[in-house]
Amino acid sequence: MIRIEEEEDYMSPPWLMPMLRGSYFVPCSIHADSNKNECNLFCLDCAGTAFCSYCLVKHKDHRIVQIRRSSYHNVVRVNEIQKYIDITCVQTYIINSAKIVFLNERPQPRIGKGVTNTCEICCRSLLDSFRFCSLGCKLGGMKRGDQSLTFSVRGKHGREYQGGGSESDEATTPTKMRKTNAFNRLMSGLSISTVRFDD
Repeated sequence: MIRIEEEEDYMSPPWLMPMLRGSYFVPCSIHADSNKNECNLFCLDCAGTAFCSYCLVKHKDHRIVQIRRSSYHNVVRVNEIQKYIDITCVQTYIINSAKIVFLNERPQPRIGKGVTNTCEICCRSLLDSFRFCSLGCKLGGMKRGDQSLTFSVRGKHGREYQGGGSESDEATTPTKMRKTNAFNRLMSGLSISTVRFDD
């Protein structure tokens, strides 16, 4: 049993499994008599249970993420989580003008017609350039032994990235899309320089 836990810790940050398994949107037992006491915050440093906004004072100077709900599933905003883990290969969604990722798998009973790409773990339909529908499914892919997957955030030049600042959205953009964007920028640059040259 200890061996499995060590393996999980090696593959992912020690707080990831507690965050994925957490119970959210339940009333806080400490602040049961207060309004707006639902537990929707998670501390990456303590990696304990979810807590409410009144408990926040106990986590001063800690790394906190807010868990949100979308269609009865737990999500986290990309701009909050990508500071701490690499979410490459996980499909992102736009909900209420914010880019989010789902915490856990969301299997589909039937795959729709014309679907060409599905999550490697739970078979949910995805856009072609992604491999997983959630952070939990990416972890499942890592447990299968895929050496190309990691949760380690890497900065420019392949060095491991530490700290609170976030990388650009390109860190979450699939390679195929990044290459297309780079090509389009190159082509627009060439067309501008060609026009100047002709003048």
